[in-house]
Amino acid sequence: MPQQFDLLIFDWDGTLADSAGLIARSIQQACADLDVPVPSDERARYVIGLGLDDAMAHLVPELPVSDYRRLADRYRTHYFASDAQVPLFEGAREALVELRAQGFRLAVATGKTRRGLDRALLNLGVVNCFDATRCADETASKPDPTMLFELFAELGVGPARSLMIGDTTHDLQMARAAGVAAIAVAYGAHPKPALIEAGPLTCVDRFSDLQRWLTQHA
Repeated sequence: MPQQFDLLIFDWDGTLADSAGLIARSIQQACADLDVPVPSDERARYVIGLGLDDAMAHLVPELPVSDYRRLADRYRTHYFASDAQVPLFEGAREALVELRAQGFRLAVATGKTRRGLDRALLNLGVVNCFDATRCADETASKPDPTMLFELFAELGVGPARSLMIGDTTHDLQMARAAGVAAIAVAYGAHPKPALIEAGPLTCVDRFSDLQRWLTQHA
């Protein structure tokens, strides 16, 4: 069967990297440090994938914008203390290598900062797996589709030949706004019912299911 897509765009946290739990805990610890209300796991996980200002506005609307940087600094302190222990999901590294061998171009569209993504790619030894990457601190935050449009322009692949893969409704809303097909993964940050309601091509429960779908349908 001919390839349906040329470009596969992955979210990072909760899609390729098993980091959603650490992100949520680091958010909660940062809020405790600043003595602001500590969000539940569900609320903390909801903002995964958003840029800094959007995440802060959702989590702690009572916090002055002038204090966002303090909260972000505390978050980074907690997250970077343990991020070297964050693994890729089982089978992800092998899948990326195989997909490149099959001729797919691979990209990352993430809510992480450039510093955070580069650190993760280096820690996990997958820098060379991707043709291009975009981060929330260098373009518009999800669900704005700008980072996808920038990837299309850089790689010379249009939305009709691209596929977005993510674990949050922010990923799926971004894909829809860009006119891109999307797959949801239910092993990351957002609950499966919310992902399905956002209308992906399919929603998978494990990384092995994602790899199987891509092999059979992408």
